[in-house]
Amino acid sequence: MNKEIATLNLEQPDGLPMPQRVWAILSTILAIGMSCLDVNIVNVALPSLAKEFSMSPTNTIWIVNAYQLAIVVSLLAFSSLGDIYGFRKVYLSGIFVFTLSSLFCALSSSFWILVIARMCQGLGASALTSVNQGQLRTIYPRKHLGRGMGINAMAVSVSAVAGPSIASAILSVATWQWLFVVNIPLGIIALVFGYKYLPRKEYRIKEKFDKLGALANALTFGLLIYSLDGFAHHENTRYIALQLIALVFVALYYWHRERQREAPLLPVDLLRIPILSMSVFTSICSFAAQMLGMVSLPFFFQNSMHLSIVETGLLLTPWPLATLVAAPLAGYLVERVHPGLLGCVGMISFAVGMYMMTLLPQNPSDIDIVWRLMLCGIGFGLFQTPNNNVIVTSSPVNRGGGASGMIGTARLLGQTLGTTFVAFIFSLVASHTEASIYCLYLGTSFALLAAFVSPLRLGMHWSKKDKKRVK
Repeated sequence: MNKEIATLNLEQPDGLPMPQRVWAILSTILAIGMSCLDVNIVNVALPSLAKEFSMSPTNTIWIVNAYQLAIVVSLLAFSSLGDIYGFRKVYLSGIFVFTLSSLFCALSSSFWILVIARMCQGLGASALTSVNQGQLRTIYPRKHLGRGMGINAMAVSVSAVAGPSIASAILSVATWQWLFVVNIPLGIIALVFGYKYLPRKEYRIKEKFDKLGALANALTFGLLIYSLDGFAHHENTRYIALQLIALVFVALYYWHRERQREAPLLPVDLLRIPILSMSVFTSICSFAAQMLGMVSLPFFFQNSMHLSIVETGLLLTPWPLATLVAAPLAGYLVERVHPGLLGCVGMISFAVGMYMMTLLPQNPSDIDIVWRLMLCGIGFGLFQTPNNNVIVTSSPVNRGGGASGMIGTARLLGQTLGTTFVAFIFSLVASHTEASIYCLYLGTSFALLAAFVSPLRLGMHWSKKDKKRVK
């Protein structure tokens, strides 16, 4: 298999020619942007949805968690399918499912129907997310891959935090259903451009899809997330203990099974590369910190500062705008500065911004809030592009799907961990103001942890010894 892949590498064009590359990039940005946007787009509306459906704030967070859970349990399986059948097929299928499920979300007539529709939407998002990073290697020339990663990271980062701002604009003129309707025309455009312009010649491996491994993967991550959610909602201790016992047995079986495979669904071969595994860890920390801030702040602004949904969204806008500037800049800097150093600077900036939010004066002005959120956005943008670039370039070309899956899995695990902590803290603390402050403290801690680990990668590189580990 390795010889066949080596031959294919020599024949593979170095990126797409212009202007085909532009349209392919547009398709991927629209798709990954929508999938990330829908993680947070309903955050601003959560307090209103809780009242409309007569649900508690902790239960309402299932609208967010259902989407994330569906992605987490299936993303690595779709990544494996991408390596076997091609990124293009998996990507286009994902856009189709995501767009159709968005329509079902908009037509939902009850809370639990909406939750189920969100899970289906998450499966579509999982498919297109699973191969997103791998596709960049076929779209961009090698010498410009860092810049391409910067543009992609900008789309991911901005979309992930722009949800409240876009939601406030939509909700100022329409009902919550339109939060999902906007995906339909964008999804159709991404599907058409992707079908017409994405590369048809791709790296593929000669492996059969591991169905049993996919089931073990879903059970492992499903039990993990469900146990965390049960802990956050103070479910029966014995029930949680049984879930954890089942998780241990399934996870050990899954790990042992994947270690024996040449192209494992869970990329344990890639995790043996120190710089890659450290980058995955810091990514989890960064997204957990991001969600602790983005999910808790709308409750703080609306319930403590008594702002409207529109005002809340507008006040959160500086965060994605700052990321919009910082992420592409990091894509250029990563060609000259070690990603470990850039990641450290970015996460320190992020941590300072979140911590300063806990020191807001009694009656803060808009400027008091804006500059703090801009620090968060700048730091997040400086961190994500170099970090993702390390993960992609530290993996073999024939394991592009596995590396892409690890980036997506790290992001979703971090985001799910963040929202779970928010639910747990809000269930313990009666005051929404104090609960939000605790969430910001915890988010600051995660950011500082990522800042500490990032410079440890200085001097690390992709060695010949690492290459042997994944063959």
